[in-house]
Amino acid sequence: MSVESSPEAQDLLEEVRTTDLPDRVEELADEYERVCGERDRFLWQWIYSLFPEFTLSSVDTDHADHVRTQKTILTMYVTILDDIVENDGDRDTFAEARRLVQNPSAVDPSCAAVSEEYFSFIQRVWREFESGLTDAPRVDEFYDVFTYDMRQTLNAMDYSAVVNENPRIANLSGAESYGAHNMVMFPYAAVDLMYSQEFDLADYGTVRDLIWDLQEMARIGNWLTTWEREVKEGDYTAGIVVLALQEGFVTPEELENPDGKDELIDKIKAERFEAKFRDRWAEIYQSVRDREFDTESVDLDALVQGMETVFQYHEASRGHK
Repeated sequence: MSVESSPEAQDLLEEVRTTDLPDRVEELADEYERVCGERDRFLWQWIYSLFPEFTLSSVDTDHADHVRTQKTILTMYVTILDDIVENDGDRDTFAEARRLVQNPSAVDPSCAAVSEEYFSFIQRVWREFESGLTDAPRVDEFYDVFTYDMRQTLNAMDYSAVVNENPRIANLSGAESYGAHNMVMFPYAAVDLMYSQEFDLADYGTVRDLIWDLQEMARIGNWLTTWEREVKEGDYTAGIVVLALQEGFVTPEELENPDGKDELIDKIKAERFEAKFRDRWAEIYQSVRDREFDTESVDLDALVQGMETVFQYHEASRGHK
């Protein structure tokens, strides 16, 4: 029995499907389905269900629900841009949409390739997120770091677009170095800290050091459960596919051939490239479990343990997001 079809996995899927989203997310999800429609609502339910597992323990209890909603809206913005540039190859729209973070005064919707309604929705999602930060007790302390981390997430998408257009440059070091930022782990943590009034800045370096490992774990979990869909969509940046390319098991010509995608996927699966990434995930997890943290204002052991649950949710949701 495969992991994703096990009774435990089915229970997790049912838990996600029955998750009620907050009103702010529901409204955006309704508009997303009308304007964009590429992703099922399951994705927003999935990430909303998971956030309590990898939210910093320092978040003020009174703000916990709001933080969860904020990060779900941020995920929607990131997902829309990711689909635009990686699936659609729309570099023009991506260039304008990323300016909402980097240089909002320079945004020119007329330069986008999508409809006016579509781009207006992207703007609405980002503004909904930004307006939700107005009550953050420590927004001034962490917003600069947040925007820096968001730029790294956007650069990760840009890198993926370049690789998809030039698959011969694909390499595992690049996928690991750039691709991991697409998991948004650093921006999520910055949002948490904006609402962590008792967090001690002396612990900040340790938190960020750990997140480097955790975001690689998150990236592996995502790669393992989405690479097949991505190959069919023309996205070849998942580590499993990059490793197959790097070792000469598949060729750029095979990836670029619109026919035979199912056969290509079966070929990669037969070589057990996935197993190498599962081993890497387990190696990192054991390493961070063994680490001793001296932070007093945040429970990093709890954050590490939560990543095991995140991986279980990844496994259960294979083919659903």
